[in-house]
Amino acid sequence: MNLSEMNKEQLISFKNEVEALYNGFKSQSLSLNMARGNPCKEQLELSVGMLDVFDDGNFLSENGVDVRNYGMLDGIPEAKEFFSDMIGVQDDEIIIFGNSSLNAMFWTVQCAFNKGILGNTPWSKLDKVKFLCPVPGYDRHFKVTEFFGVEMINVPMTASGPDMDMVEKLVSEDEAIKGIWCVPQYSNPDGISYSDETVRRFANLKPAAKDFRIFWDNAYCIHHLTDDPKPILNILEEAKKVGNENIVYIYGSTSKVTFPGAGVAVMGASKANVEELRKYLGISIISYDKMNQLRHVKFFGTFANMQEHMKKHKAIIAPKFDLVCSTLEKEIAPLGIGEWTEPKGGYFVSFNALNGCAKRIVQLCAEAGVTLTGAGATFPYGVDPDDKNIRIAPTYPSIEDLGKALELFVISVKFASAEKLLAEMN
Repeated sequence: MNLSEMNKEQLISFKNEVEALYNGFKSQSLSLNMARGNPCKEQLELSVGMLDVFDDGNFLSENGVDVRNYGMLDGIPEAKEFFSDMIGVQDDEIIIFGNSSLNAMFWTVQCAFNKGILGNTPWSKLDKVKFLCPVPGYDRHFKVTEFFGVEMINVPMTASGPDMDMVEKLVSEDEAIKGIWCVPQYSNPDGISYSDETVRRFANLKPAAKDFRIFWDNAYCIHHLTDDPKPILNILEEAKKVGNENIVYIYGSTSKVTFPGAGVAVMGASKANVEELRKYLGISIISYDKMNQLRHVKFFGTFANMQEHMKKHKAIIAPKFDLVCSTLEKEIAPLGIGEWTEPKGGYFVSFNALNGCAKRIVQLCAEAGVTLTGAGATFPYGVDPDDKNIRIAPTYPSIEDLGKALELFVISVKFASAEKLLAEMN
């Protein structure tokens, strides 16, 4: 029976039943962490063979440079070729960074503040800088712009990506809007892939600010959960068609492909953008870890081989996503107290509780031993205006532990929902 259709007596009885179940979980002293989208041990094991690729004693890049030494600031040539295939740019439109694409994004924003973009005024000298933030979105994106004092403006997500009517209107009218955060394929946390129309509209944006940039974080471009994934359009190619190639920075990494703490991060952009950023890069670092770049190339060989490797990841984590969705469908759908996404890739399931319940659900889970991503984290400043969105990260726990965590989660959703509906009756 839908909870909203229950009378007060029925709701009290329902609440008492789930409260008893909840107290039973508290007595188990669980300790499960689902706060971040971490790969599990079985996923990490898939890349252990990478550690042996230098057993042949060959440390030379294809251009004859010893990767153990200084040099090749923006990446070795075979890594440029390899990773340009992954993010869809040319070999001369890419910079190879260290292990963190988030760090590359932070650094790019920092350069815009300190030096400006392609001759425009440094953002630090402006009265105000604003960013558009599709919501729900990636908390670490929002932390970057919050760190720099950027004013963040919420843009609702739709089934095909951000609300482009709103995006187009805002960027065309306000010169202070300098950027937008995007996770175009399997968005964090909704798992939405941008439609062809959305990508084209991004490529055709006509912002008032000449130094407006799309921060295109294509973190999950090869993280599929189905056997027939649909690729998204290449935004740089679309932007080139309309003479707008400078509008986008594209990011990616192998953080969840190989080792999160020892992957390779990359950024792709127009030749003009890359040339400018390469100049600044040489001031802060002599070279990144070229051994790790070559290690990845030697381990995979080709981008096609890396795509095959990702099918092994899918075999490990897809059953976990299936368990989340089937559990919610069985336990929550009949009660009408939540909605959720069923992603085709990426690392998260986005759950929307009844308005005003997310913080309470997360609190209940924490007090019974299951740590979730904080309620509000998927919105700028940590403020979800409806207090309803919860990001579920199912990859790290074992399937057994995930089952326990989900059992507690649905009990907490039921408990918090009953509390809210009873409070509204008083």
